Amino acid sequence: MNGIVLSAKVAQFIHSSFEWLGLAVGVQMYRLLRHRRGAPGIFETNTYVVMLACILGSAIGNKLVFWFEYPHLWATRAHDVAAWFSGQSIVGGLLGGLVGVEVAKRIVGISYSTGDDFVLPLMAGTIIGRIGCFLAGLHDATYGSATTLPWGVNFGDGVLRHPTQVYDMLFVALWGGWLWHQRAKLNSQSGLLFKGYLSGYLVWRLLVDSIKPVPYAYLWQWSGIQWVCLVALILYLPFVIHAVIRASIHWRIKNNG
Repeated sequence: MNGIVLSAKVAQFIHSSFEWLGLAVGVQMYRLLRHRRGAPGIFETNTYVVMLACILGSAIGNKLVFWFEYPHLWATRAHDVAAWFSGQSIVGGLLGGLVGVEVAKRIVGISYSTGDDFVLPLMAGTIIGRIGCFLAGLHDATYGSATTLPWGVNFGDGVLRHPTQVYDMLFVALWGGWLWHQRAKLNSQSGLLFKGYLSGYLVWRLLVDSIKPVPYAYLWQWSGIQWVCLVALILYLPFVIHAVIRASIHWRIKNNG
């Protein structure tokens, strides 16, 4: 598949447009899902605080993980304030949003899980955002390494590469879709749907980023994203496993009468 080389400004406009579209669609889906099940609206005080904390945490996580992946750029761009707010990372956004929500819940006194309502909006937002990544081509740096596979994509420089943006869209749709299909079982443990989605995505990124160019190699020649995924999984999986065990016990008791 052949591609064209876009100017940096055009690529940035395309990427930003799809990024904001994904955010807008995600927020609307979140609002509609809560309305459908009779939950408080997003402008109810506690819900609004949690949503704002999620957005703020996502924004901070976005930047922190981006700069962890590209630490070598800091030496030349640290003096540029605008550069501090550049760069995006879905992994950083997910983890930052998780931290933000948990902090907000403690502040407002929410003890139940709020994550399940975010799964479908996250899926939609990620897929829309990745379309922008794909269309932005070489300027986005989310493409994969060179490949000889028949579906390799030439983003305009004559090199066929893994279209890892498309791989990401397919994984999110398949993994998230399967979890949503299993929600009757997962709903016995509030938050398990989100835990399953997040942990699955972290595993996926740990694997798929091995076929992407590494902007800055850490130990084992892994990228910063891969190390963030590994550490997050080590910290997060015990909670996921505990919830899965409890859901399995509940499901067996329910089916055995």
